[in-house]
Amino acid sequence: MKDDTPVTGAHRSDLDRFDAAIVDLLAQDGRMTVTDLAARIGLSKTPTQVRLKRLIDDGYILGFRAVTNRAKLGLDHVAFTEVKLSDTREAALRDFNAAVRRIPEVEECHLIASSFDYLLKVRTTDIRRYRYVLGEKISSLPHVASTSTFVAMETILDQDR
Repeated sequence: MKDDTPVTGAHRSDLDRFDAAIVDLLAQDGRMTVTDLAARIGLSKTPTQVRLKRLIDDGYILGFRAVTNRAKLGLDHVAFTEVKLSDTREAALRDFNAAVRRIPEVEECHLIASSFDYLLKVRTTDIRRYRYVLGEKISSLPHVASTSTFVAMETILDQDR
């Protein structure tokens, strides 16, 4: 799978209707065969394969993955953690960014323009595991000054489901 670095200077508006349809269809069903994809967009298989390869190479499609049932896997505890740093210079942000990527329980990490610096989405098996992740992993990240936690009681909308 490629990294999730955004494509510089490229936007959805740069895609023609066939490329946009490929992206939309694969976002709904990443297991769709090229033959089915070609039939759905109205092109033959070879030009569809060429377009798909270009969309992957150009970073419009970053990869393919299985959407899992997190509750069945015992990973239905979600907490959002606000993180305030003691230093927000570029070097400190780079240090934090690199370190937070190594915590598997952190599902999302966003740099925020607010009274805190980062918002993390943390997925664990239960509150005890979250407490461990917060105390031993998140709180020990570089430049962390303080954290605040919000526990999700129910997920109403999750685009990954």
